[in-house]
Amino acid sequence: MKIGILGGTFNPIHIGHLILAEQVMEKLSLDKIIFVPTNFPPHKDDGEIIAAKERLKMLKLAIKGNKKFSVSDIEIKRGGKSYTVDTLKELHKIYPKDELYFITGSDLLKYLNEWKDIGDVFQIAKFVVATRPGYPLENLPQQIITIPINALDVCAFTIRQKIKNNSSIRYIVPDRVINYIQKKGLYK
Repeated sequence: MKIGILGGTFNPIHIGHLILAEQVMEKLSLDKIIFVPTNFPPHKDDGEIIAAKERLKMLKLAIKGNKKFSVSDIEIKRGGKSYTVDTLKELHKIYPKDELYFITGSDLLKYLNEWKDIGDVFQIAKFVVATRPGYPLENLPQQIITIPINALDVCAFTIRQKIKNNSSIRYIVPDRVINYIQKKGLYK
């Protein structure tokens, strides 16, 4: 089986994440995508990151109804800072006979030289980079697979700002997630 692993903060999950997952799955003929929310990302200030359990719940709501999408709380259960290499090692133990494809957006490539044990990451999984507007693909290691997708120029930071300003996030965040955010009063 070919399994895509899409890690991220998902603060909150939005339509850009879902489009990325769907298009990469289709273009690489993946059997499924596992979304893995970080506990604490090592490259971001955690000041605006809401609790992991809330982000996990929103992910589950966002993918509900798509049988090829699932969510793993592996990084949340492990606690501490979330490193891709540790997650991939654990997932490789769970899926030893399957091909793992780690998926990220081109916006995260600027941190690639700071990733913990990046050589091991390349050994455990195929490393897939999806294009993202405003983040060109330059000087990539040879083992990286690039996938052009029809990406939307949407980011979680802008969504959080819209929520704070009582602006609409309709159509950029799934309805179930919007309802959850409103019900819980998140990002206010």
